[in-house]
Amino acid sequence: MQHRQEFNSLTGSSDESEPMNRRNFIQTAVGVGFAAAALPVCAQTVIKTDKTGLEDGTVKLVVKGQQVPAYFAKPQGKNKLPVILVISEIFGVHEHIADVARRFAKLGYLAIAPDLFIRQGDVNQYPSVAELIQNIIAKVPDAQVMEDLDATVAWAENNGGDVSRLGITGFCWGGRITWMYSAHNPKVKAGVAWYGRLVSDPTPLSPNNPIDIAANLKTPILGLYGAKDTGIPVSTVEQMKEALAKGQSGSEFKVFDNSGHAFHADYRPSYVEADAKDGWSRAVAWFKTHGVV
Repeated sequence: MQHRQEFNSLTGSSDESEPMNRRNFIQTAVGVGFAAAALPVCAQTVIKTDKTGLEDGTVKLVVKGQQVPAYFAKPQGKNKLPVILVISEIFGVHEHIADVARRFAKLGYLAIAPDLFIRQGDVNQYPSVAELIQNIIAKVPDAQVMEDLDATVAWAENNGGDVSRLGITGFCWGGRITWMYSAHNPKVKAGVAWYGRLVSDPTPLSPNNPIDIAANLKTPILGLYGAKDTGIPVSTVEQMKEALAKGQSGSEFKVFDNSGHAFHADYRPSYVEADAKDGWSRAVAWFKTHGVV
């Protein structure tokens, strides 16, 4: 059920890491299969953030013997930086996600986007969203994702990041993870969830969903959703609001009347420029308001 909802909503060196060639990583992440898996997509991303004044590249984190690639970007020569975890959609750490990391780096953050699907396979191998979900996404346990993100935070702390100022943002699949990781790690000071699934049936690999952790959530999350999103109906946003009202996280929602799913994804026809820009401004302000700056 939960992955059907995901499908419907779719129609990122210390001693524990080693350097990796950025070109090879991006080629792997963006490869020819990406275009097929993400169809229909635009030929190019709309926003291109240059690297002037930035240090960026990739590392391989090691988590229980598994190498987990992660793309990072930060202001050149700077340390003690606030940290933003950037969590991808089901299509992995492709150029749009890398660009989002660079946008945060331009604002003074260490931003890092780990490949959270690496154990299950290559997201570029599948010609359709349905096959991608069946063969990779449906096999990714939440517990594995939490461990990988813990390792990502540890890397950031050892590589110029100040994890006392830790934030997280994610898109679609990553939007749901934004809610879940904020409940998992008390170090997260604020999160911004872009159209992440809120309500679903439990499964062995995903025993809880955002609505299940809402009442006990301590981290303020800004939820950015589209009123026309057929996979994540506004009714589930209202359910989440009711659940959050039982707690004291200070979370809020902005529902964009003219947008559907993936309105921030500037490489897809779903992109809505005005709402994407508005959402980005709200995200930046949210992190600043809650001390992730």
